[in-house]
Amino acid sequence: MGISELSSYSTVFKDETKLDINYIPSRLLHRLAELNLLNQFFSFILRFPGRMSQRVLIAGKIGTGKTVLTQFFGLQLSREAEKRNINFHYVHVNCRECRGNMLYVLQRILQRFYSNFPVRGYSLEELLQTLVQALDEENAHVILTLDELEYLIQKAGSDPIYQLTRLQETRSPNRPHRLSLICILRELSILEKLDDSTRSTLQNNIITLAEYSKQQLEDILKDRVNLAFKSNTVSSDTVSFVAELAEAENGNARYAIELLWRAGKYADANQLSVVTPECVRMATASVYPTIRKSDIASLSLHEKLFLLGIAKAFNQTGKAYISMGEAEENYKVICEEFNEKAHKHTQLWKYLQKFVVIGVTHTRKDSTGSKGRTTIISLPWIPAFQLEKELYKSLKEEAE
Repeated sequence: MGISELSSYSTVFKDETKLDINYIPSRLLHRLAELNLLNQFFSFILRFPGRMSQRVLIAGKIGTGKTVLTQFFGLQLSREAEKRNINFHYVHVNCRECRGNMLYVLQRILQRFYSNFPVRGYSLEELLQTLVQALDEENAHVILTLDELEYLIQKAGSDPIYQLTRLQETRSPNRPHRLSLICILRELSILEKLDDSTRSTLQNNIITLAEYSKQQLEDILKDRVNLAFKSNTVSSDTVSFVAELAEAENGNARYAIELLWRAGKYADANQLSVVTPECVRMATASVYPTIRKSDIASLSLHEKLFLLGIAKAFNQTGKAYISMGEAEENYKVICEEFNEKAHKHTQLWKYLQKFVVIGVTHTRKDSTGSKGRTTIISLPWIPAFQLEKELYKSLKEEAE
């Protein structure tokens, strides 16, 4: 795009930074119980600073909100501490970014007090003592969050973590407690790699985050849509579609937000005024491999015709979902186009199950209709136009 074209550039976004992985929302959805528990664990920092320290473990799969929960908590606690004139610092360090090296972790904390603090030339013990000195000199209190702790455990083992957790015990009993820990990890089982003494220092307070449900993911996405997109550019149908895909990825909210952002980019690239379900499919196909041509080639003639009917239905309607009845009606039209006699419902049902197995379609039951439970079909992982094109090509080759 040239400079002259930028002035006329149209976008569905209002502020796409609200979809950035590092964005901390102004309100935290569906994690208030866990937030309240963190507030209870660390309330002493506001009430009795220096009297004690705390260690908390937060576990959960990718996309369950571990990082945003702790950062939201840290931001809130920092604001409240400032109101009370308490010198409090929340420090969030990703252990993967630090290459699983405790020296780099400590450097991140010390740079809060000494700008451009070097790490080379210091042992772990020297850095720990320097940290203690800095906290005392500044009369400061710190919560250090070690995100993706598994990288530190795998690389460094027990010793660095043990020394950090027992830092207070190296001081005289009457000295203030200034350092608390939050450790974030995906699976608690990684703690088995630690020795008994180190493990016992960490396992007192554990918060486990469950996977988000589809409805919870929809709530999170709607909140981000209001912040990131222009009005009426993302329909509830599109939001529901993205939430369903993210639910299939273990309730991964991070994946849902990234997918929504990618879909918006595809809408802009295609000069659309709205983010359609087809934009979502294109976004999904850019993350995961689309259907292999060998999968299409292995389908029977009527399997191809039925799948083509499904693809055309999505392509023509722009919907995120169609019913089994709509799929069958489109299949009958395709059969007329190819001069084939349509197969019965029972056979088409078997075809649909095969499409699910090979990863082309997804199905669910819906009981909201007047005729009882019906099968709802979605096409999550491949753009409808691309699937239609491949099927027509395959059918043409088969006819030759």
